[in-house]
Amino acid sequence: MSQDRPPVRLLVSVRDAAEARLALRTGADLIDAKDPERGALGALPATTVRAIVATIDGRAITSAVAGDGSGTDLAGGVAAMAEAGPRWIKIAVGTASDAALAEAAAAAPGRLIGVVFAEDFFEVDDLPARLAAAGFSGAMIDTRGKRGTGLRDVLSVETLAAFVAACRATGLISGLAGSLRLADIPALAALRPDYLGFRGGLCRGGDRRQGLDEARILEAVAALRMPRRADAA
Repeated sequence: MSQDRPPVRLLVSVRDAAEARLALRTGADLIDAKDPERGALGALPATTVRAIVATIDGRAITSAVAGDGSGTDLAGGVAAMAEAGPRWIKIAVGTASDAALAEAAAAAPGRLIGVVFAEDFFEVDDLPARLAAAGFSGAMIDTRGKRGTGLRDVLSVETLAAFVAACRATGLISGLAGSLRLADIPALAALRPDYLGFRGGLCRGGDRRQGLDEARILEAVAALRMPRRADAA
């Protein structure tokens, strides 16, 4: 594989330690702790996140949602979740000021990922630069609505490509998520984000509130590995 084209990795959102074990066993690269019953960025209790991190025990990267941006104390939420031990901590950026973003990043130095909702997304060039300046380590696009409208239904491939490129230019990790389906993998992996994030698309019946489906995770892993073999020449 070309040195300048790192592999696209699979993020799987889990709600408990049992799902974390399944995601790890089936090849997920990043195990993301999130409560599917509480919307796009529902935070799990810190005790549950701690159990997930302990279950993974360093065998994969971990992340956890610290909040959906609806609260006023971003830094407090980040600091509380950081104590549970995930490698990365995700928060919705929303309309937070640059000062609030910098305060949140300082609460978990080198560990914060900013999430923007596709329905609100604009100014591709501006967002990654703002997050990088505030001290964030990465940026991710997700969808707020989880009723069948996927990321590619909201934003064009050109916009997503520009977002990934802007993250790369500012040194941020990039992620694309939002009711993704297995069929979305080829087009989105071709944009070379660092991660593609899944929940519902890997659950039984495609329902994010149901449990993870081992066969679907294996299919996603295989779909992401195929481009790697093709690039290896």
